[in-house]
Amino acid sequence: MNGRYLDSITLADCREHLPRLDDDSIELLLSDIPYGISMDDWDMLHSNKNSALLGKSPAQQGKAAFKRRGKPINGWSRLDRNIGSEYEDWCRSWARLVFPKLKNGSSVLLFGARRTIHRVVNAFEDSGFLLKDMLAWKKQSAFQRAQRVSVVLERRGLDKAAEEWSGWRLGNLAPMFEPIAWLTKPYCIGGTIADNVLEHGVGAMNTDVCSQYGVGATNVLEFAFKGDEQRIHEAQKPVNLVSFLIELTTREGQTVLDPFIGSGTTAVAAKRLNRRFVGFEAVDAFHKSACRRLRDESSRAPSGGRSQMPLI
Repeated sequence: MNGRYLDSITLADCREHLPRLDDDSIELLLSDIPYGISMDDWDMLHSNKNSALLGKSPAQQGKAAFKRRGKPINGWSRLDRNIGSEYEDWCRSWARLVFPKLKNGSSVLLFGARRTIHRVVNAFEDSGFLLKDMLAWKKQSAFQRAQRVSVVLERRGLDKAAEEWSGWRLGNLAPMFEPIAWLTKPYCIGGTIADNVLEHGVGAMNTDVCSQYGVGATNVLEFAFKGDEQRIHEAQKPVNLVSFLIELTTREGQTVLDPFIGSGTTAVAAKRLNRRFVGFEAVDAFHKSACRRLRDESSRAPSGGRSQMPLI
């Protein structure tokens, strides 16, 4: 049943197709999933149609990332406060579908937002997974998007108040890291994790790859985009970062599932590392770009490698 999906990117909501995958056929679930922070239309995973969402604030003008407003501006209404629980319900809707598809002891590595990653963990724990660790991807740089209180007050003509609030800002500190939830599917009752490694080929981690990537064997990962790395998605992650996570948790020939493949980074990394992959993407524009990127990667494959990748 996996044959149709292996080494391909399917244009669809993953929930339509996950039930068709073979049970116990996936060694790693790795995905930069939608964060549920209203980054764009594809990230609006709730029923709230607050007109302030997806607007722009002065602090976002001219910035290359997070071009839309992901928070309401006139207080949090009841519907606003439901955004988190609705996002958790959405995560649960596909977490329960992937659980039987992973082998016992398999890893799940999910990129998330700092203020919604707990919702992801809750949904996956409710679906049978166990939280193993929380990793942090430390970025090379980050935008400071917090507005100055003094500037806001000056626009209102409140010069005295603006002077009193000099040095204060509205917003957050520069987001220098993104969390990665590391969960696992429990291994068999009555055995050890070492027994699981022997039986299912998963459950251990290859720390030797840390030196190959120039990082320590810690849960803080420092990776930057390479100068020639193609950027086609606003939430894209460096290929080296995704490659490291794949090599840390899988062996050659094993299969990586990415239900929200976006720019196709997981597929590119898996191909370079001689892993199989199954990918889904619901946004047509991203799907086309990911397929094009994968074709370019295939054309550069060394002699003897798979030169043609099936694209659904």
